[in-house]
Amino acid sequence: MDHSIEVIHQAPEVEEYIALRAATGLSPKSTEGAKIGLQHSFFAVTLRNADRQLVGMGRIIGDGGCFYQIVDIAVDLAYQGKGFGKTIMTELMMYLDHHAPEGSYVSLIADVPADQLYQKYGFAPTAPRSVGMYKKY
Repeated sequence: MDHSIEVIHQAPEVEEYIALRAATGLSPKSTEGAKIGLQHSFFAVTLRNADRQLVGMGRIIGDGGCFYQIVDIAVDLAYQGKGFGKTIMTELMMYLDHHAPEGSYVSLIADVPADQLYQKYGFAPTAPRSVGMYKKY
C-alpha cells in the first residue's frame, strides 16, 4: 500500500462523502440523509492522502448484533487499481471478526465487477435461494 495514504477509523465529513459517492458513480445522497446516516455508522474506514483529502471509504451499518451491512465502498478514480479497495475491506472485516456475534448475518450489495473482490472475503451471491431487493425514496 502507498505509505502516503492514511487509514482512519472514522466516517467522512458529509460534503466529502457526497462528493466521493458522486465521483465514483454511486447513487447520490442528500445532505440531510448523509448527515443522519454517517452519524449512525457502526464502524467506518476512510483513506486520506498526504493532503488529507478523502480518497477512499467504507462503512458498516446495522443493529450491532444480528445484522450488519457493508455500504459505501468507494475509491477515488485516481487511486483505483492500487489495492485500496482491499485495504478498506480488510479493515471492515477485521472489525466484524472481532465484534460480530456468532450467527450474525453480514450483507452487501455488490456492483459488478466489485463482486469479485467481495468473494475474496467470503461473500457469496444469495441467488437463487434469495435475491436482494430494494425500495428507493
